[in-house]
Amino acid sequence: HTHTHTQCGQGSSSPRSLCLTAPSTHNKLGAAHSRQTMAVKTPALGTGVLLITANVGSLFEDPENLQKNWLREFYQTVHIHKPHFIALHCQEVGGKNYEASMSHVDKFVKELLSSDEMIEYNRARVYLDENYKSQEHFTALGNLYFLHESLKNTYQFDFKAKKYKKVTGKEIYSETLESTPMLEKEKFPQHYFPECKWSRKGFIRTRWSVTDCAFDLVNIHLFHDASNLIAWETSPSVYSGTRQKALTYVLDRITDQRYEKVPHFLFGDFNFRLDSKGVIETLCASATMQTIRAADTNQINKLIFCESMNDRKVMLQLEKKLFDYFNQDVFRQNNGVELLEFDREFSVFKDKLSEQEIAFPPSYPYSEDSNQGKQYMNTRCPSWCDRILLSHLAWDLIHKGENDEKSVIYDNIGPNVCMGDHKPVFLFFRIAAGAGKPNRNMPNCCVVQ
Repeated sequence: HTHTHTQCGQGSSSPRSLCLTAPSTHNKLGAAHSRQTMAVKTPALGTGVLLITANVGSLFEDPENLQKNWLREFYQTVHIHKPHFIALHCQEVGGKNYEASMSHVDKFVKELLSSDEMIEYNRARVYLDENYKSQEHFTALGNLYFLHESLKNTYQFDFKAKKYKKVTGKEIYSETLESTPMLEKEKFPQHYFPECKWSRKGFIRTRWSVTDCAFDLVNIHLFHDASNLIAWETSPSVYSGTRQKALTYVLDRITDQRYEKVPHFLFGDFNFRLDSKGVIETLCASATMQTIRAADTNQINKLIFCESMNDRKVMLQLEKKLFDYFNQDVFRQNNGVELLEFDREFSVFKDKLSEQEIAFPPSYPYSEDSNQGKQYMNTRCPSWCDRILLSHLAWDLIHKGENDEKSVIYDNIGPNVCMGDHKPVFLFFRIAAGAGKPNRNMPNCCVVQ
């Protein structure tokens, strides 16, 4: 497909790099500047950074309703926190039917880049994996980065030249990201995939230097649970083993010897699921289980858990893609905190990664009915799939010079409106002035203007 944005001539870092010229920005710039000096006059507080992960698959099924909601809530989050640097990591860009949704994707990105709400973000980098015809490369990941006009000295790392380059202008890269030196993109090796079947899973890594701090931002999408019936057979489930292997692969890749080690943030759809066996045994502790098998194969295709008393009320029905529990409130009350003990997949990585405390309900699977903001679909056990994980160095970076506990915020976006089947999750923090100074991440010899 062709982009309709204006092609940039000189100064672009790649022939395919595209620039967007937002209409009628000039007359607004004066106002924007004077307004902004009030809003982001906070170098003393440090540089505000907003990281967001969003599985946007459903936005392209019903762009009319869902996209409006989604963008409104996104802009509101930006408005509340007024970050200097925004990183938005999307998964399933284009949704289930990529070819048909291409134009919706373009529109979505254009809207983000030229909207009034984002006018003060005068530099942007957008990397969209749109190479849907290539099974062994396509990940459907999208990394979008926005820099506020008041943010000085921001550089992005060129992985081929092994040098930092100053970020200017707005550029979009799509189709074959493999040839873009400003990122590293990988799909997991085929034998990592369940049953060796290709799906859109992998990671994209970029490296930045913001106010003398270098860090990696990694967009990641791990394997899902194909069947609720298989997930509940063992604890931990076979699926969690596959995810563990894939995440270990990513961590090995981003910390190997090829590049200087810097703090890293991994945010995406990890597809971490609650331990199904544990959850069901707890929720249905007093229930009796009935097994329904397929007549022809004798395979289990449904489990029904009924209360022993109380007119044998049905508590839970479980099928390959059905998780129908009679009382969804248990996942919402007190942000579902009672169920966090079954969120065990991250614990394996605690020696390498940290995470802020979770104080929001499971991020998936919400109803895709645009009138339902809090309802879960009865397809899967609600779980915290969408996460922001930090290396220990990154943890130190965001907590350095922190005097007010509230300065780091980990939450979801759009808690009361339909955002699609995943609620986006964000982490807001400030990089204290001088936090990156001690180890001069950027010797002058590395900077390419």
